[in-house]
Amino acid sequence: MRRGFFLVVVFVLLAGLAGGLAWFQLVFKPEMIRGFIAKAPQPVSSVAVEAAREETWRSRLPAIGTFRAVKGVEVASQVGGVLVTIGFESGQEVRKGDTIAQIDDSVEQADLKANQANLKNTELALERQRTLVGGGSTTKAALDAATAARDSSAAAVERTRALINQKKLVAPFDGRLGLRRVDIGQYLSPGAPIVNLQQLDPMYVDFPLPEQSFGLLREGLEVEVQADAYPGETFRGKVASIDARVAVETRNVLVRAEIENSQRRLRPGMFGNVDVLAGEPRTVITAPRTAVTFSLYGNAVYAVAPAPAAAGAAQAGGEQEQLVVERRFVRTGAAKGDRIEILEGVKPGDRLIVEGQIKLQPGGRVRIAPQGATQSPPSVLPKE
Repeated sequence: MRRGFFLVVVFVLLAGLAGGLAWFQLVFKPEMIRGFIAKAPQPVSSVAVEAAREETWRSRLPAIGTFRAVKGVEVASQVGGVLVTIGFESGQEVRKGDTIAQIDDSVEQADLKANQANLKNTELALERQRTLVGGGSTTKAALDAATAARDSSAAAVERTRALINQKKLVAPFDGRLGLRRVDIGQYLSPGAPIVNLQQLDPMYVDFPLPEQSFGLLREGLEVEVQADAYPGETFRGKVASIDARVAVETRNVLVRAEIENSQRRLRPGMFGNVDVLAGEPRTVITAPRTAVTFSLYGNAVYAVAPAPAAAGAAQAGGEQEQLVVERRFVRTGAAKGDRIEILEGVKPGDRLIVEGQIKLQPGGRVRIAPQGATQSPPSVLPKE
């Protein structure tokens, strides 16, 4: 009996001790820490802010394009032979019909003289046959044979002239030549490239757009293009044509725009960021891109607002305004440059934090950094 009573007493004491330790760790200690934290002064974070504002935008269809020449060819010979003359320098501007290169045609020139002599002889024979037929001294068949011989000789002359013309390479249109790839005395095989010729004004830019944008597309829409070679510059043009089909593999439609290039600054093969201006201008609320925090749970911004308890005291005492952080979930729209459209969650004039969001918590105290103490945006934005 005594031993059992002793065991019960020990068990009750141990249970009370365990319960007391659990209450201290799970209830009393957290409340004590929470009280210390509440009484401790909250750190004030320094942030940079910028106000949301209203702007007039046009709907844009972004795309990635490639510049290409309106006309561009690889100048090559149709026939083989030894190159005897080069009539250009690398990078030279040429006009249609200017001589680019000459292949040795001495054999063809000799053949031309022989064929011309034969043609003259067959023409004289044809005239004699016509005279004899008129006098009744020969048959109509002899006249026909003389006519056929004359036509065959004329065809031989034309064929030789065509071979001679093929060995003289001329510019098929106005444009700029590229780098020379051949030298005098070199034997050229049929189809061997000599130089490339590009017409540089105007220029085309080809770019794909998803089929969802097909209903907004039409010829004549304005296009803005930015090239990596000229940061910060915008080249303008218009949609020239739209492909007749949508690619089954990608569900994209290929669009071609024409860009003015009178200064020859754009070259075929360059990369371009394209924006097609579709739709009428509209008023939107915009914010800096750096103000928006993107996540899987939704996009959000941090706005600054006066601290509720200190707003009246600051106004009455003339002290510096005390600010706190508000986290707002927003719905974003199109982006243009370093600004992004805010469809919901922000009003014009709201002060949004653009630097220092990582260290913030909703309700935390902040102060606005002096102007000029923040980082300036880079001149060239990263590609999307």
